[in-house]
Amino acid sequence: MNKRFIFFSKLSLVLVLLVILAGSLVRMTGSGMGCPDWPKCFGYLIPPTNIEKITWKPEKEYGKGVMILYKKSFYNSRKKFTTKEKFDVANWTKYTKHDYTKFSPMNTWFEFINRLIGAIAGLSTLVMFIFSINYFKRNKKIVFFSALIVFSMGFQAWLGKQVVDSNLAPYKISIHMLMAILIVCMLIYLIKKANVKY
Repeated sequence: MNKRFIFFSKLSLVLVLLVILAGSLVRMTGSGMGCPDWPKCFGYLIPPTNIEKITWKPEKEYGKGVMILYKKSFYNSRKKFTTKEKFDVANWTKYTKHDYTKFSPMNTWFEFINRLIGAIAGLSTLVMFIFSINYFKRNKKIVFFSALIVFSMGFQAWLGKQVVDSNLAPYKISIHMLMAILIVCMLIYLIKKANVKY
């Protein structure tokens, strides 16, 4: 159990550092709005690779929540349906959280990969917390900080949503980055507390 906790605490640290690196690449390439919605990307689990995927078309089937670009605005489908010859606004809800309406496959995939690594990092911290319970009698701080890290990862995901919904408000980006650094510090503290050389 101790070895498993050590492994997942180290893995979590590496993954969180990778998320920070991916986030830096997102920022440097201007890909922060590569996925204009959250947690999905244009309403898909796997994001589109070309603009044709999100452009409204007649006689096409759309799933619920899928995002399209129509007349320089984003819309989400209200239900699963097949379009007719003309655009029927009754089947769509205009996306009003922000007015960003660009599409770049590169930006989309930079942002998607950032989110994907973040999700994997979150799962790793959850597994780390499960194995930390073994320390409960010996060192309650390890269990407490493991739980705090899992909570922080969830909070960090919520902050990421706020960043996207605000169309990259600078102060929200700063808080998002500071939270990532705090998580790294807590993970390093945990590894030291478990007497692990890293």
